[in-house]
Amino acid sequence: MTNTSPLQGTGRPADPFTERTPRVVSASKLHRSAARRKSGRFLAEGTNSVEAALATGAAVEVFCTEEALDRFADLLDVARSSGVQVSVATARALRGLSDTVTPTGIVAVCRTVVHTAAAGMDTGGAARTPRLVAVGQALAEPGNVGTLVRVSDALGADEVWLTGGGVDPENPKAVRASAGSLFHLPVVRGIPESDLMDHAHRLGLQVAVADADGEVDIERADELLAHPTAWVFGNEAHGIPDHLADAADLRVRIPIRGRAESLNIVTAASICLHTSARLLAGS
Repeated sequence: MTNTSPLQGTGRPADPFTERTPRVVSASKLHRSAARRKSGRFLAEGTNSVEAALATGAAVEVFCTEEALDRFADLLDVARSSGVQVSVATARALRGLSDTVTPTGIVAVCRTVVHTAAAGMDTGGAARTPRLVAVGQALAEPGNVGTLVRVSDALGADEVWLTGGGVDPENPKAVRASAGSLFHLPVVRGIPESDLMDHAHRLGLQVAVADADGEVDIERADELLAHPTAWVFGNEAHGIPDHLADAADLRVRIPIRGRAESLNIVTAASICLHTSARLLAGS
């Protein structure tokens, strides 16, 4: 077995890669965070993610099953026309690249797209002026990280920041939950909580924390929230730590009128970001 793509001029596989093919073995290692950090690569599974990876130039190789050659023909044509290697592999090999119960049959290996705080939190140069930022504080669930990115993209946030101690946003589950949005807007990870307030203020952002015990009712805060804002959403289990809540410019609560004890992080983020986006659009 060679490391060349198993495609002939007909577009059909001559000899599909297996789970033992070196390129498949190398790609499968990207399920581990250490391999992602070392290689600067990660996996994106599913049509939304692969399409976004190709559109933004992040994809370096696409693996698919023989059956997927027909099902995703248009998408694979885009890959080939962009000079991205398309490699056909067995269903068993694709299962090794997937972390879903029912693999989609298409996975892209991508260059890292997430910025690291260690390399500097500036993601857009001197002219960068974000007006709405979502901050995930030590988020531990990959699905929540990916969905926060997706919600932020949908509601018009300019960036997503993730503080240190949380899950890698290029974890395959997080990438899948973002449904392609990880490729659409800047995401910065590993931000020290001690630097968060100063960095936001330097960019002209007030810092608001979503806090069930906050003094500010979001339904009565239009004037306060009609300014560029970095919203901080706390860890799923522990919420906003006291040192961040005390340092924030605003502590904002979302009224709960039913009998539910609380809102999950993504629901709270949706309400907060929608409120700010609406007010900023009118300012």
